[in-house]
Amino acid sequence: MILERLSNGVVLGDGGAVFELERRGYVSAGPFTPEVVIEHPEVVRCLQTDFARAGADVLQACTYYAHEEKLKDMGLESALKEINANAVRIAREVADEYGCVVAGNLSNTWVYDPGDPASRRETRRQFDQQIEYQIGHGTDFFIAETIEYLEEAKIALEAIQAARVPSMITMGFKVADRTLEGVPVEDAYKELEALGADIVGVNCFRDPGMMLPLAARVRKAVSCFVATQPVAYRCSEDKPYFQVLEFEGHVAFPLELDPFVLTRFEMARYALDAKDLGIDYIGGCCGTAPHHLRAMAEALGRIAPNSKYSPRLALHTIIGDQEHVKEKDARILCEQRYGKAHCHFLSREGEQQPEDEPVIGTA
Repeated sequence: MILERLSNGVVLGDGGAVFELERRGYVSAGPFTPEVVIEHPEVVRCLQTDFARAGADVLQACTYYAHEEKLKDMGLESALKEINANAVRIAREVADEYGCVVAGNLSNTWVYDPGDPASRRETRRQFDQQIEYQIGHGTDFFIAETIEYLEEAKIALEAIQAARVPSMITMGFKVADRTLEGVPVEDAYKELEALGADIVGVNCFRDPGMMLPLAARVRKAVSCFVATQPVAYRCSEDKPYFQVLEFEGHVAFPLELDPFVLTRFEMARYALDAKDLGIDYIGGCCGTAPHHLRAMAEALGRIAPNSKYSPRLALHTIIGDQEHVKEKDARILCEQRYGKAHCHFLSREGEQQPEDEPVIGTA
């Protein structure tokens, strides 16, 4: 199903569920584990609905960090099966209502160690566990994401292929354009494609501006479908990934990232730029919220269910058109339309205005 959709044009992914659920108060920052899917499934269902109504073609099961290695930190090993299964059930319910595709989700395990051969077997075991608990509840394909070791990505690919479903393997790059083993970007993705990955790509860590140049190199290196899922936090050449952004002299990750959130227009521009580069699967990672997705969908020429609630600023009583403006204070009208710097010559209502300064609307 996902491969058919990709063959017919750009597929729009969903947003950063874990960070959005943390923002809404249902995921603990730090562990970032998704026990919310069994403790408050209605909240996850609401978010999945928000993503679908914003125009997402794909809904990912909320199973990032729903593996044994992370759940044991929360004393939730016994809930491993229930969390993975319920996350897919929720996504499936919403997807069936809105015509979306469901992606099972795997993430970096923090188990794989290139210096320990036994870790390879343990990594595969944990991937197999999650796939087993997810696949019977409505997954159409699997996304393995935020993986930094090529070998771990290959293990995830092997596990997905053993389940006989399409695979999407996305890796994360912070500073270097190499995997943690030192494999150059192009070579890593060529190897994944040669091993049979259906979709390859880049996700997390970087914002669109820092990710797309890397994605362009991936696009040139492979012939399979390519995906991008950047974070919606503004990075820079100096601070190329969002975990090192600083606010008021200290690292902002993960609780003070609000000042760096990208606007809906910046994410809309990302969607268009990605399409122009030949990216097939365009989604978002941490920080990407429903309003971003709707702007992305509309930039791609689509009408989402919630496009009926898209901005209609002409109806605003201060910055709207002439028919709808109700504000009488000329300075407020000027400042909210053009910015304070352009309105210094106007007095506020009730203040004395110098005689030699014109009033808006007069000759």
